[in-house]
Amino acid sequence: MGKLVLIPTPIGNLEDITMRAIRILSECDFILAEDTRVTKKLLNHLEISKPIQSFHIHNEHKVLNNFIEKIQNSILVALVSDAGTPGISDPGFLLVRACIENEIEVECLPGPTALIPALVVSGFPTDRFIFEGFLPHKKGRQTRIQEICKEERTTVLYESPHRINKLLLQLKEYIQPERQIAIVREISKYYEEVLRGNVDDLIQIANSKELKGEIVVVISAL
Repeated sequence: MGKLVLIPTPIGNLEDITMRAIRILSECDFILAEDTRVTKKLLNHLEISKPIQSFHIHNEHKVLNNFIEKIQNSILVALVSDAGTPGISDPGFLLVRACIENEIEVECLPGPTALIPALVVSGFPTDRFIFEGFLPHKKGRQTRIQEICKEERTTVLYESPHRINKLLLQLKEYIQPERQIAIVREISKYYEEVLRGNVDDLIQIANSKELKGEIVVVISAL
């Protein structure tokens, strides 16, 4: 019976990968990757050569049973996403659940993820928080935003740079004016930046400059 190991990969700075992650990538039978091209670049940087097979949101239902069988017939299989921890707003949940149902051992290494650094650097209370991931693009989006604006805990969510201005305008409709928000972008990269203020402050900033890259939004507790 094989074993599945979820390996977090750097969200920016390649130095953030752990020695243990490198070792398992070197020892595994093969790697399941969200985007094989992205993973090949990382492996080339680490001077590791391993078979890579595609496992992403568009094919995970179709290939799930096939990969369960392959893991059962292997010793050690690694799962990676393009950046961060697999299963956190990335493919992984379905495979982990199927492995558990088939009594396959599953392990997840600690490592890079965007939500924790953003939460900590926001300066908002970290003792109680919720993670919303990506909000729906259309159906259910307004309802989720209304719920977030009533949330008594610190809230962390991911947003695309193409929708950050829209999100701020939607938050303005429901959020209390004094609530503080932090926009944390490009974590661990050269242009890492933290923008803090109330919703009006951040709308003004977003209108004056283009916010690029990977974005985490942290909203203070009510």
